[in-house]
Amino acid sequence: MTLFPADAPILNSAAMRRAENAAFASGVAQDVLMERAGRTIAREASRFAFGRPILVLAGPGNNGGDAFVAARFLREWSCDVVVAALPGHGQGAAARMRASWSGPVVELADASPRPVVVDGLFGIGLSRPLEAGIAGELTRLTSDAFVIAIDLPSGIDADAERDFAGAGRADVTIALGALKPAHVVGRHVARMGHVLLDRLDLPLPTTPHTITRPVIAPPARDAHKYSRGLVTVLAGTMPGAARLAAHAALAAGAGYVVLAGDAAGQGGPDALVRRTLEDPQALLADDRLAAVLVGPGLGRDQAATRLIDAALACAAPLVIDGDALSLLGEAGVDRIAARTAPTFLTPHGGEFDRMFGANGGNKIDRTAEAALKARATIVHKGPDTVIASLDGNVVVSPDAPSWLSTAGTGDVLAGILAARLRPGGERAAAQAVWLHSRAARLAGPAFVADALIDHLGQAIAECR
Repeated sequence: MTLFPADAPILNSAAMRRAENAAFASGVAQDVLMERAGRTIAREASRFAFGRPILVLAGPGNNGGDAFVAARFLREWSCDVVVAALPGHGQGAAARMRASWSGPVVELADASPRPVVVDGLFGIGLSRPLEAGIAGELTRLTSDAFVIAIDLPSGIDADAERDFAGAGRADVTIALGALKPAHVVGRHVARMGHVLLDRLDLPLPTTPHTITRPVIAPPARDAHKYSRGLVTVLAGTMPGAARLAAHAALAAGAGYVVLAGDAAGQGGPDALVRRTLEDPQALLADDRLAAVLVGPGLGRDQAATRLIDAALACAAPLVIDGDALSLLGEAGVDRIAARTAPTFLTPHGGEFDRMFGANGGNKIDRTAEAALKARATIVHKGPDTVIASLDGNVVVSPDAPSWLSTAGTGDVLAGILAARLRPGGERAAAQAVWLHSRAARLAGPAFVADALIDHLGQAIAECR
């Protein structure tokens, strides 16, 4: 399992450079910032090395400057350290840090593998794949080593927009200033190992940021079932999915859950209230509704289309999932945007692409843009879940348990979200994603989706 810092800022390479330039303009010297970064890298390298020999790989730019600072501190702390470097630039802070290293420097091809490697070859400035010779040497020197990457493993696009061949990997990645998109979304997240963060005392934007454990207060002393939230789940051709979602809504804190559908009377806990769907518009006209959920197991027939139409027309907050997203597709985005009540979409990658297209940057940027287009909060599911709201706030949950890749878990998430809309407000989506992931960890390996529901109470109990 990869570990990530909670509530950590995420900046793309351009935004990171702007933040650094703002710090320089305020009087922070680049050399001072590089010293801070290098000291952090050295501290972590010495901690993970446990006295083993260390090889520091230094590139030509600022990552190389950080690497030389780290090597200097490691040597001062009596660590066994060797530096292998690419030719560097002749001026700037990186060149000054290179000049401050008084030990020997060997070329990559002449370096011998060592048990611990600090990868400082290339960082956020990389715009093309590693040269074949450099990629080969990187593999040779790191394949059997414990690797600590400075900011990113060399050869990875920081903005998670391009996949470069020959990229490195790390056991630990030390992000500097802020996390970068590649740390939390995209194909290369698994290459990061455990991600640590040193903010370097830089003032940074607060969004996007990684998810953190929410604070969930118990119901008020005078709470009742309607104040806690009346949720209606619309069932279709696969009523088991809707029952899962409705049961999850009950377990996630809703006060009253209605399961409406032709097969609503079969299965599920007795606490569920069953209704038929003879008149969906009348059912959804209840002004006590805290949320309506449409989509889980809905089907794609004419009856499903009528239910979607009724749901879009209702005045209650609406969660749209599963089949409803597929039926709406790209043509449905304008209909969603026309709603005046809050709307929440929970697409997986395929559903998202069908609604908003498959291009346009990394997952963070695409989800944020889609939220503005649909005038909705979007929970873009996956191993890296991105939550983007209409106010521009973006939260990333980068480490969902891989055991969630089983049928029905998305229905459970939709039910949790519907339940959290009344008490959670603008934080409801992040609460739902965190609770969903935590329940999965509590359930252990190889669970079925129903088992998640049994662990929601414990997950909520941790949110004090």
